[in-house]
Amino acid sequence: MDSLSSLNAFVRAADTRSFTAAGRQLCVSSSAISKAVARLEERLGVRLFHRSTRSITLTPEGSLFLERCRRIFCEVEAAEQEIARTQDAPRGKLRISLPLVGMLMMPTLCAFMRAYPEIELDLDFTDRLVDVIDEGLDGVVRTGDVSDSRLMSRILGTFRFKLAAAPAYLAQRGTPERPSHLMQHACLHHRYANNGKLERWPLRRSGKDGAKDMEWPVTAAANSIEPLIYMAEQGLGIACLPDFAIRRQLADGSLVALLDDCIEHEGAFRMLWPSSRHLSPKLRVFIDFMAQHLFAV
Repeated sequence: MDSLSSLNAFVRAADTRSFTAAGRQLCVSSSAISKAVARLEERLGVRLFHRSTRSITLTPEGSLFLERCRRIFCEVEAAEQEIARTQDAPRGKLRISLPLVGMLMMPTLCAFMRAYPEIELDLDFTDRLVDVIDEGLDGVVRTGDVSDSRLMSRILGTFRFKLAAAPAYLAQRGTPERPSHLMQHACLHHRYANNGKLERWPLRRSGKDGAKDMEWPVTAAANSIEPLIYMAEQGLGIACLPDFAIRRQLADGSLVALLDDCIEHEGAFRMLWPSSRHLSPKLRVFIDFMAQHLFAV
């Protein structure tokens, strides 16, 4: 057991590239992690990490040893899961990070909670860049491409952006027939929470419009989607919104889609989780449920 503890300390330090972060995950001090790795190095007779005052990096021997250790823990985890599958339904705490637009996923999340009452959801809504491994998360839901080779991913669903406005607004201000007409309209923008920049409206260049090069008027900006939907419904302007977020409003006519032929962007929500871990039963059912129900009509 002491050997397994040392191996676990080594793997956590290698994954997080930090004795301090590894200690936080294992609820021990950074010096305890450092000593465990040092004992392991002494027993093996090799150096596993290059150490500096600011960081640690794996040696070639450390990289080779890490892959073996991951296989060991994967086998242990697989054995535990095999036993767990013979027992009751998936259970335990599930720590998931979702984007701020994740509030619009609440109907699906609530349905999941009703379907799996033994799973305790611990949800973090943020648009900041999180480190799944360092922060001890089971997984994150994000849009965009995956750039971290330490993570596995699965697409939960795709969406398109739509320009939308209330019928009352269009009756008063007119309906834009080409992108350049938006210069005479009230525009409601999404602002990225992590950098403060306005999200670009994905309008295709049309003839002499040069839509990609234009900066549209800013009547209001918000760092989450819900206020923009509300303002658009109140007839205060035109907003660029993901279609899944305004499906009800488009169906009941409280919002009208505009310039659909000029929208060029399609996005995807992805579930990301550490590649070094077996997919636990609780995370597996969460991913399957979200993929099946998140964008179900």
